[in-house]
Amino acid sequence: MVTQISVNGSELPVWCLEAGTTDIRAPAIGFFGGVHGMERIGSQVLIAYLHTLIERLKWDSHFAHLLENVRLVFMPMVNPGGLLLNTRANPEGVDLMRSAPVNARESVPFLVGGHRLSNRIPWYRGKVEDSLPVEAAALFEIVRARLHPHPFSLAMDCHSGFGFRDRIWFPYARSNEPAPNLPEAFAVRALFNRTYPNHSFYLMEPQSLSYTTHGDLWDFLYDEFQERRPGVFLPFTLEMGSWLWVKKNPRQFLSWFGHFNPILPHRLERVLRRHLTLFDFLIAATASWEDWLPQGTQREVYRREAMKRWFDDGRNENLRVENSPINNKGR
Repeated sequence: MVTQISVNGSELPVWCLEAGTTDIRAPAIGFFGGVHGMERIGSQVLIAYLHTLIERLKWDSHFAHLLENVRLVFMPMVNPGGLLLNTRANPEGVDLMRSAPVNARESVPFLVGGHRLSNRIPWYRGKVEDSLPVEAAALFEIVRARLHPHPFSLAMDCHSGFGFRDRIWFPYARSNEPAPNLPEAFAVRALFNRTYPNHSFYLMEPQSLSYTTHGDLWDFLYDEFQERRPGVFLPFTLEMGSWLWVKKNPRQFLSWFGHFNPILPHRLERVLRRHLTLFDFLIAATASWEDWLPQGTQREVYRREAMKRWFDDGRNENLRVENSPINNKGR
């Protein structure tokens, strides 16, 4: 248990679960969910995946051997108060993904990008003088202690609610500028596309191509890592496209919970298994990071390809770069 949250006289724990090695010379990967309480599917997906991993450890010697070389960190319910109350914010009305001490460098969408008007309005950042919310502080503690010290670390934060596509976002949310690890992020994309060419339902891009925000937790942790440590830290966000669930079952539109979560049992089951391949891939890629991470001239090639796709008039997802040495199929 990392900390406790008080809600209506009850104390709710914030848990962190670990598996694998704790050797800081090894790579590490963290999975996070429930940052927004009403997006319950993020926590459900991670808990279902944890169940799968625990069962595999009973019989899968290959997976057990893999864990000797990689550290796994899970925080499946970062905001238990919001989960209990079925709210986006924590019990104090603060949107955790707008609460970090970082301001966007470009204009942000009104309200949606984060504001300090009132905790009665969604996307509230809190007051300037407020300390970091307890839940966000717990997430920071875990990332700083169990991911940042490793030579390579990766984070995947599970959300829902934006659009008809499953998106994989990476920094920045605060700015349209390319992140320092743009080549490495593009390398993850290329590696996944080559390994799983039929998983074309993910759209991977910097978050700023969709919208910019104040106070993004992962922007803050990413910049902090860049300033203080050598190595590579790649934070990603899985934004499951809940509009598709509403389109397939329009009655969900009548429920606020239904805007962000699959309701019908068969659709919930489908979502719970949909991302298993991605999560398995991320663990394997983390464990073998030295075998695929771009170096030297290859890194520059990946940087140019990433700039063409996402920044230099390359925002059309159907763009293909001619004569590219990298497989650009899919996302």
